[in-house]
Amino acid sequence: MSRRALLLMSALAALALTGVLVGTAHVSVAAPKQPRPNVIVIETDDQTAETLRVMTNVNRLLGEQGATFENNFASWPLCCPSRATFLTGQYAHNHGVLGNKAPEGGYEKLDHSNTLAVWLRRAGYHTAHIGKYLNGYGSRQNQLEIPPGWSEWHAATRLPFFGHSMNENGRIITFGSAEQDYSTDVYGRKAVDVIRQRAPARQPFFMWVAFFAPHSGGPPDPDDPPKTGKRESVPTTKPAPRHRDRFASEPLPMPPSFNEQDVSDKPTFVRDRPPLGPDGVAAIREAYQQQLESLLAVDEAVGEIVSALRAAGELDNTLIVFTADNGFMHGEHRIPSGKNNVYEPSVRVPLVIRGPGVPRDVRLQQLVANIDLAPTIVDAVDAKAGRTMDGRSLLPLLRNRRGPWRESVLLERVTAERQRAAEGRNPTFTAIRTARHVYVEYTNGQRELYDLSNDPDQIASRHADLAYETVKTNLARRLAKLRMCSGRACG
Repeated sequence: MSRRALLLMSALAALALTGVLVGTAHVSVAAPKQPRPNVIVIETDDQTAETLRVMTNVNRLLGEQGATFENNFASWPLCCPSRATFLTGQYAHNHGVLGNKAPEGGYEKLDHSNTLAVWLRRAGYHTAHIGKYLNGYGSRQNQLEIPPGWSEWHAATRLPFFGHSMNENGRIITFGSAEQDYSTDVYGRKAVDVIRQRAPARQPFFMWVAFFAPHSGGPPDPDDPPKTGKRESVPTTKPAPRHRDRFASEPLPMPPSFNEQDVSDKPTFVRDRPPLGPDGVAAIREAYQQQLESLLAVDEAVGEIVSALRAAGELDNTLIVFTADNGFMHGEHRIPSGKNNVYEPSVRVPLVIRGPGVPRDVRLQQLVANIDLAPTIVDAVDAKAGRTMDGRSLLPLLRNRRGPWRESVLLERVTAERQRAAEGRNPTFTAIRTARHVYVEYTNGQRELYDLSNDPDQIASRHADLAYETVKTNLARRLAKLRMCSGRACG
């Protein structure tokens, strides 16, 4: 072939590529495919939505750059069932982890061969876990285990804030009492190390950073309230030494439900509680202040994680989720501390998301729950779930905030043998939460119904109010469908 012919063929090829060859239509060139996002889930333990106000980095770096969900709920407000829900996208009645301890709950109860980590690793992701895993992990029987699906494993086997230990990829490491050994700081540093090692890289990564704060834990501080063993005894957490007493003057929130005087409309487990005395209120205040202080180290870690992503050039290609496993009580309805009940401080938890496809500085009012986290991540990374998930991806909601969405979520605390706890001090329950109402059915036959539009603090239960009979009947019918729902039937 002559040189002239070669030149002519090259020219024709170039014209064809630009779509200007006579007699042809315009030829579009596909844009390069967007790389799959990294995903980082940052989770705290026992954090109420109200305390999010003290976390400057979370609000500025995540909230103002992303979406804050004002009505996010822990479907079962207890550590292990909630974490299992995150890993499966299922309500507890489907994943089967029905408590923190064996035989009905705990680490051993979950099928670890079929979790979010397994799905993402199959999809080509490098997966890393840092911090607290499921309750019961770290016993002598399983402290060296690394569950399926995890490429990298830095899981706590003991959880004090000092003197804690971790399974570091199959080797137990114990930390001391120096300031740099504070567990929140250790987890934060390890998260930054993962980012520096994995980004930028051709293989995307998924990382779950599970802080222990603001959960109660030692070693104790001199000003901790006394542990009396009485019902008003309140456990405390351990702030980082640099943050100790930062909120010593912070007032304890006292909504109308605080130390509620008339609890005649409440279930027996509340009616049986005496009003809180001055010592009990002082103990709650100290515990609350320490929880706020413990969150400051988490907030610093969030800032360091964002800075590491920015330095690696991966911030705009990383979906960051900040949330908590459950909320906590601080004297509402005479309950001095704890979770695992249906009241708003226990079930409402923070959820802030930043990343690709997430609009900036928006606040959403739709009902979402921890069942939605796994579906959202699976959707974002184009993975395939190995379970029928009960939640929905939040990405369509973020794209169209006025589009159709669910009208209710299920709240539950159930047992495999439902009647076993029926007459206990804290009976099991199922509840339906809508934008306006929460209706609760306890296994001992007791009921609660709150009209949140008029009574956001859940002071007056309307379950026996004839004016609400139609509302109660409708909610009971809808709850019956949700109680054992699966997949799309969960709404």
